[in-house]
Amino acid sequence: MARILALFLTVVLALGACAAPPPPEPQLGPDGRPLPKVYRIRAGDVSKIEYRMLDSVNSLREAAGRAPVALNAKLNAAAATHSRDMSVQNRPWHFGSDGSSPIDRIRRVGYEGELVGENISETYETELETLAAWMDEEDTRRVILSPDARQMGFAWLQEDNGKIWWTLVMGE
Repeated sequence: MARILALFLTVVLALGACAAPPPPEPQLGPDGRPLPKVYRIRAGDVSKIEYRMLDSVNSLREAAGRAPVALNAKLNAAAATHSRDMSVQNRPWHFGSDGSSPIDRIRRVGYEGELVGENISETYETELETLAAWMDEEDTRRVILSPDARQMGFAWLQEDNGKIWWTLVMGE
């Protein structure tokens, strides 16, 4: 009987050790909501993020009855340049530190089409959370869903503290 009891206790303890610990309580901010977690982008994630954004943009465009857009390397370069520049300036705005506009930047990289628009963001959120925020605003939604758009550039710069500077450029 003692052996059966010892075996039973061993099984119970072993099963108890296999149970997952309870999830940690989320840290709350002053507003009572959970604090955001830093979204870290690894070097190997670049093309996954670009194509996840492209697929998401095209899904939204399809739902709105718009033609899909394609990634364009020149627009990606213009977007990357602006994301870096916004980080250097530490402010999200459409003008470069040299006074350049989005049109100037696409011309500098050799893009020959017309600019449809540029969306920018300074955030700690993922690309899809950023896209959702852009879709919530009329001006940025208009850029994403423009019937004239045929090409898309998308890039970012993530600072060491986790802040991400996102830039999306749409062209004809």
